[in-house]
Amino acid sequence: MRRNRRIALVVLLLAGSGCTAAEERRQPPRTPPAASPSPFGPLVAGMPTYSRAGDVYAGAGADMLADQVRDDRALVYVPNTQSNDVSVIDPNTYQVVETFPGGPEPQHVVPSYDLRTLYVASSKIPDGGLVPIDPRTGKPGEFRRLEDVYNLYFTPEGKQAIVVAEAYQRLDFYDLGSWERVRSKRYPECAGINHMDYSADGKIMLFSCEFANRMIVLDTVSLDKLREFTLTETSDGMPQDTRLTPDGQHFLVADMHAHGVYVFDAQATRQTGFIPTGRGAHGIYFSRDSKLAYVTNRDAGSITVLDLATLKPTATWKIPGGGSPDMGGLSADGSKLWLSGRYHNEVYVISTQDGKLLARIPVGRGPHGLTIWPQPGRYSLGHTANIR
Repeated sequence: MRRNRRIALVVLLLAGSGCTAAEERRQPPRTPPAASPSPFGPLVAGMPTYSRAGDVYAGAGADMLADQVRDDRALVYVPNTQSNDVSVIDPNTYQVVETFPGGPEPQHVVPSYDLRTLYVASSKIPDGGLVPIDPRTGKPGEFRRLEDVYNLYFTPEGKQAIVVAEAYQRLDFYDLGSWERVRSKRYPECAGINHMDYSADGKIMLFSCEFANRMIVLDTVSLDKLREFTLTETSDGMPQDTRLTPDGQHFLVADMHAHGVYVFDAQATRQTGFIPTGRGAHGIYFSRDSKLAYVTNRDAGSITVLDLATLKPTATWKIPGGGSPDMGGLSADGSKLWLSGRYHNEVYVISTQDGKLLARIPVGRGPHGLTIWPQPGRYSLGHTANIR
């Protein structure tokens, strides 16, 4: 979650620069590769197919590590937004083994599309950018300055990075070979554009608008807005993590002010439901067998377990002594859920068997979108754990 003062600052910067909101840079046209068949219908050209019909995360099951990540160091990377660094944890000993600079206001650690680089996304205006990490060694590389990298995603075929410039209400597309910006589009109606996911066929993107109590649906290729929704449970909603369910039939959207999860249909044509979970609903993660969702309730200090067959809660795990579970991911075997404690400067390790707290690890100030590595899967669509 960002502060409204950043939005006001950007309004002043835009006014002073004289830039045009509708201005857009487009890349030269090119012929895409032929599309492959999919159990969900036609894919966006070049998007990989799924290995088990009906499960978009079938390639990211327990311990299904790709060959290229098997020798990567087993580490947990925790970006600390207030101390501007990254805490590195040994997942076997639960000890911090290194700390290195993460750029100004680091928000998330994002695996690259090909799983060969981890990017620390830093968003402070105007000095944000990316710090690459070599997962083979766990060592950071040279900081690359890019504007307002609050979140980072990738196009379905893996040719471009999508920088979510939240404070500017803009999506910036970068060529992954040169890191040159090739196109950009602003969505002024989506204040605090933030988290997103693709439909199973890759044709649409559903984005949360953190400061506007709404969601927008974009065409993946043209970036045209197809639909928008004003969320229903409260007038001051704050939608956060947005994830497609493993069966490809629903989008789930956690909302911190509605204290639960909105449900949309497979192509985000309509809102179909709402699931109360707990105060400050924020992050959504799926079990390795694709049967459960874990929803972090940051202000309640709890995690709600959803049965994905029924979309109903089956358990609530409270963090003993309180906490602020935010974002993170599952261990490769799915037995542990790692989460940052945003307001408590710590990381939680929770057993997915019974919700027991296994470890509470002190880190830097303001920990946010941590990543545990290596992860199962074939390619990353971005954020901390959207690997298929």
